Amino acid sequence: MKLLRFRWVALVLWLGATVAAAQVKVEEAWVRATVPGQQAAGAFMKITSTETAKLVSVASSVSKFSEIHVMKMDGGVMKMRAHTGGLEIPANTTVELGSGGYHVMLMDLSRAVSAGDTVALTIRFSDASGKETAVSVDAKASFMNPYKQ
Repeated sequence: MKLLRFRWVALVLWLGATVAAAQVKVEEAWVRATVPGQQAAGAFMKITSTETAKLVSVASSVSKFSEIHVMKMDGGVMKMRAHTGGLEIPANTTVELGSGGYHVMLMDLSRAVSAGDTVALTIRFSDASGKETAVSVDAKASFMNPYKQ
């Protein structure tokens, strides 16, 4: 009887471990400061997840909407394009959103973003089953990456 109970407990613990949600970590989030009248700003960060996840959207306190963008060479010219369908975050790999690659564009700004401001971001991710989770971060505003100065 004790052996049966032990096996049952072990099975429950194993099942609980396999269905645990991915843990997503967002670090070094920052938003490029703007000048008066500017209607868009880039948001950058490092994202790591314990399981494969997908960055689906970003909402901000300073913009009406946002898009995931990517910079790519096209005929010898660097071009920025919207990246639709979300951005894959491989398990246990840090994906850096930065200038010259993938990044988030905060569009239709409600106000200028001044150096030194804090910009609230809500970042939504989905896991392999489609379950969504949100991570809230306070991004520093700066004209240059404040984490590399």
